[in-house]
Amino acid sequence: MADFFRGRRLRSTAALRALVSEHSVTAQDLIMPYFVVDTDDTSFRKEIPSMPGQFQLSLNEFEKQLAEAVEAGLRAIILFGIPKCKDATGTEGYAEDGIVQQAVRLAKARHPQLVVVTDVCLCEYTDHGHCGILQHVEDDVTVANDSTLALLQKVAVSHAKAGADIVAPSDMMDGRIQALREALDAEGFVNLPIMSYAVKYASAFYGPFRDAAESTPQSGDRKSYQMDPANSREALREATADVLEEADFLMVKPAGPYLDIIRMLRDRFDQPMAAYQVSGEYSMIMAGAQNDWIDLDAVTMESLLAIKRAGADLIITYFAEDLIKRGLVQ
Repeated sequence: MADFFRGRRLRSTAALRALVSEHSVTAQDLIMPYFVVDTDDTSFRKEIPSMPGQFQLSLNEFEKQLAEAVEAGLRAIILFGIPKCKDATGTEGYAEDGIVQQAVRLAKARHPQLVVVTDVCLCEYTDHGHCGILQHVEDDVTVANDSTLALLQKVAVSHAKAGADIVAPSDMMDGRIQALREALDAEGFVNLPIMSYAVKYASAFYGPFRDAAESTPQSGDRKSYQMDPANSREALREATADVLEEADFLMVKPAGPYLDIIRMLRDRFDQPMAAYQVSGEYSMIMAGAQNDWIDLDAVTMESLLAIKRAGADLIITYFAEDLIKRGLVQ
């Protein structure tokens, strides 16, 4: 018989497949997002309709859920806050007693070993739902870049003072990494890392998140500051700028639809690479599973492996807590 490649030799048993497996997903790769609500109702726990299995939580409920997750092996979280009051400049985003600041202090007091990442943005805190200060230019309304930077500096410093381990700006303002680095250094937080949402697309996959964080823009969209999904070379320019401004991590968001971008950045930069498996990715998988169209665990793990295989070191995913609690990743 003619010679040919017998690739099946290494796939013939589960033990052999495990031995030669090139990539894996572990608990230390995953970051779990939480939505914490500033409310007087200590038992507040509201499931997000468009994100089955995910909740808006009071501080008390967050504390209980986090304790269970950490005991099961959760290593890192990222926090999003929903304030009692919103205004044009997102004041609650940088208030000393803001909801995220409270959640950071609670999480670090209860679980000092837990890595606490905070989202640095204003969209959850502004009454207009945009990521910065609005300005009127002729008949157009857009976000003012440089004046927004000053507020983002306040947000990052307030998170640092509360005890955050990493701050993660998601606003997509030009120059934000440099601005945050300068502000953090000036306040003595020279060693606090910045995880930049370096490549964040104006994606249609964010819809459920905006329900969860109550951050839907009241008018217009975010296309003037988030990236065009058609562009890949632009991703390199954005990431390069953030590296030059001293970003410690780079992130691609969304993850699944942009695996090519993750690989492109991985091949060009040495910084740790994060990817955000966003709400739309999560909700589509959950919807498919709830209709018995797909195997939830199998598809979830395959989607995460694809993100790791593309080059991500860390994955922000709403599946993290459940996978860890059920021992599907360790």
